[in-house]
Amino acid sequence: MLQTSAAPQQHDRFSYSAIVDRPPLRWPNGARVALWVIPNIEHFLFDRPSSSIIASTTSFVPDVLNYSWRDYGVRVGIWRLMEVMEKYAIKATVALNSDVCQHYPRIIEAGRALGWEWMGHGTNNSTVINSQPEDEERQIIKTVIETITKSTGTRPRGWLSPALTETHRSLDLLAAAGIHYVANWVNDEQPYSMRVQSGTMLSMPYSTEINDYTAFLEQGLSGEDFAQTIRDQFDVLYEDGAKTGRVMSICLHPFLIGQPHRSKHFERALAHITSHRDIWVATGGEIANWYAKNYLTTPGPGQIAGSNA
Repeated sequence: MLQTSAAPQQHDRFSYSAIVDRPPLRWPNGARVALWVIPNIEHFLFDRPSSSIIASTTSFVPDVLNYSWRDYGVRVGIWRLMEVMEKYAIKATVALNSDVCQHYPRIIEAGRALGWEWMGHGTNNSTVINSQPEDEERQIIKTVIETITKSTGTRPRGWLSPALTETHRSLDLLAAAGIHYVANWVNDEQPYSMRVQSGTMLSMPYSTEINDYTAFLEQGLSGEDFAQTIRDQFDVLYEDGAKTGRVMSICLHPFLIGQPHRSKHFERALAHITSHRDIWVATGGEIANWYAKNYLTTPGPGQIAGSNA
C-alpha cells in the first residue's frame, strides 16, 4: 500500500523579500556598507570532540592534539587579533560563550578596555542548541545572559548560537529573555524583522562564507586566499551599496585567524576596507539600533520597534 508522507514543515518567522524590491536603505552619513567584525571567543570541554585540524585523534578522550590546538585561540590568538583590530579602530562584536567569563576573565578585561560589544553564544562550544527540552533551553539562555551581564557589565542584546543551531522555539525564548537581534540566519545582506511570540527580534547579517572556519577547515584556503575573499566581498558590496546599503560581516575564530601566517593577510584586508570612504565600522548593536530607529515604526506582531531598540 502506498504510504503518503506528512506535509513538510515550514517556518513562519518572516515573509519572502527580494532585496531589489525594497526601498533604498541608507546608513549614517551616507555609508554604503556597515561593517561588523565578530570574533567567536569560545570554551571547549576537555572530554568532548569538536573542531579539529587532525581527524585521526578526534575519537580519543581526551583528544589533546585538537583540544590544545583550539586552546591556542584564548592563550595567544585573541591577543594578536585585538592588536590588529585596534590598529584599524574596529570594535568587535564578540560571540561569547558564557564559560569564557569563568575560565578566561583576562580576555573579558581586555575586551572591556577596548569597548567591545558582547553577544550570547551559548555556554560553551561543545554544547549546541537543538534537542533540549524547553525548560532546559530557557535555562541555558537565562544563564548565558546573566553570566555575561555580570562579567562584562553590560547585558547582551544579540545572540549567535554555537554552530548557528536552534530549536523551533529558540527565537521565541530569546525574544522573551530580552535578546533583540540574532545572527543565526545567514540569508541576507540587510537586517530584517522576525516574527516571535512576544517581544521583538531582528535578524542581523552573518556569514558562513566570510568566515575563517569555513575558509580554512572546510575549503582549505590559505590566509592569503581568505584575505582576498574578504576584499572581493567588500568590493562588490561597496559597489552595490551605492544603490542601497549593505551589511558586511567578518566572522572569526582566534585559534584560526590568530595564527601568525594568517593574521598578516587579515590585517591587509582590513587596511583595504578602511581605506575607503563611505563605510560605517559599527557593532551589531549599533547597526540594529539604526535600522530599528529608521526603518521600523509601530510594530506588528513580532517586529522590532524603534522605541525597543
